[in-house]
Amino acid sequence: MASFNKVILVGNLTADPELKQTPSGVSVCRFSIAVQRRFGRNEQGQTPADFFNIVTWRQSAEFVSRYFKKGRAILVCGQIQNDNWTDAQGVKHYSTSIVADEVTFADSNRGDSGPAGNASASGQQYTPDAYGSPAYNSGENANFEEITSDDNLPF
Repeated sequence: MASFNKVILVGNLTADPELKQTPSGVSVCRFSIAVQRRFGRNEQGQTPADFFNIVTWRQSAEFVSRYFKKGRAILVCGQIQNDNWTDAQGVKHYSTSIVADEVTFADSNRGDSGPAGNASASGQQYTPDAYGSPAYNSGENANFEEITSDDNLPF
């Protein structure tokens, strides 16, 4: 039987991410995010949130530690991982975390595009070419054929 383990979360960092290196020099970043529930309010009128521990590796780890701070919105794609271990006193421990494959910005706050969320003086924003405005050619040479009747439509 095939298996599938994929998680997509959008939330806010609950604290600054922690970047560390393994003994072999691989970057690993741990952080947690709060994800508001879609429905319901508590006694204070606030929307409840769920908290998730996230782990990311290598370039993604360095990206998160450089551009994200407490409170910043983040989109995380990854998989759920359960771990268990027994400590020196014989007590069994369990933990669940999200191992992130992809992370990206989830807010429109591009004013702090510098490292560690520092606002850039110029306020420049990065917009990939793919998201630019489409170009239309409505002149004489637009290469469109006029269809005068619905009978010629292919569907």
